[in-house]
Amino acid sequence: MNSGKLIKDFLREDVEDASKLLGLALNKTQEQLFANLDYEINNSEFKKFLSLVEDRKSGKPFAYIKGSQGFYDHDFIVSPSTLIPRPETELLIDVALDRLDSDKRIKVLDLGTGSGIIAITLSEKCPKWEISATDRSSEALRIAKLNANRGIDFYCGNWFEPLSDKKFDLIVSNPPYISQRDPHLKNLSFEPIEALVSGDDGLEDIKLIISKAPQFLSQSGLLLLEHGYNQKDRITDLLEKSFKNITTYTDINNLDRAILAELR
Repeated sequence: MNSGKLIKDFLREDVEDASKLLGLALNKTQEQLFANLDYEINNSEFKKFLSLVEDRKSGKPFAYIKGSQGFYDHDFIVSPSTLIPRPETELLIDVALDRLDSDKRIKVLDLGTGSGIIAITLSEKCPKWEISATDRSSEALRIAKLNANRGIDFYCGNWFEPLSDKKFDLIVSNPPYISQRDPHLKNLSFEPIEALVSGDDGLEDIKLIISKAPQFLSQSGLLLLEHGYNQKDRITDLLEKSFKNITTYTDINNLDRAILAELR
């Protein structure tokens, strides 16, 4: 039985992401929706759409409703156990590809891999690289393994803990870097808090990574970190004891977002 509603009726609704939610309910692309504005929606599709709208109104991010999110040139499975990939993190991929030879057998470690976006994207772009990835969340690693379609060595454990004496040419990480007092956290309530917050100053995990990275880096190895827009100077100070040639990078919004350093 049809609901009497047409696609064009729903596209006028004052609902955030209405067209994308309708696309999910009808299993149609955005192009297909706008090419079939007079399609009459049946009751089953109508109920599904209303359920999705309620999810979105509750504040649930669209990526979790859909179950995936785009990053670089791939769509990655995500769940509430993983952060939603953000375009700012693509900067880490750009820097790694720019600084390292894709034709060499580079050993790379992705710390706190989450859904695996960094490790998997680097593996896709540089098939000769040997990629390892860690995460303390077994559920996040389950998602990462679903996303992976080539050989990546996944390890369950906190940062470097599961790695023993391995050495890497590049260690890359998008670690938690938000202060536990940051008022913006209320807007991120659906995402895993442990992947966002890092102590009072947001630097607790970055300090640990910087202190332990030298023993896991090969000679002249590189450490590449994403960080908060106002943390560059403090992270540079932390790096200077063991690292040289420290370079900072700005994101798509021209904010300080990543830092690269070479082991002394």
